[in-house]
Amino acid sequence: MEYLTTVEMSKKWNISSRRIGVLCTEGRIEGAVKKGKMWLIPGDTQKPADARFKEKRGE
Repeated sequence: MEYLTTVEMSKKWNISSRRIGVLCTEGRIEGAVKKGKMWLIPGDTQKPADARFKEKRGE
């Protein structure tokens, strides 16, 4: 299994590496492990859904 850093995932998911670190800390990225000060994320992990929106509005 290939692991990627938060910087590599930020390019893949088009969000900041800081935000990915927060998602890892909150346990929202499945399979993420912390090695020292660095988060390692499985390369095939899907981007978590945005928790600010529960459902489509207006329906």
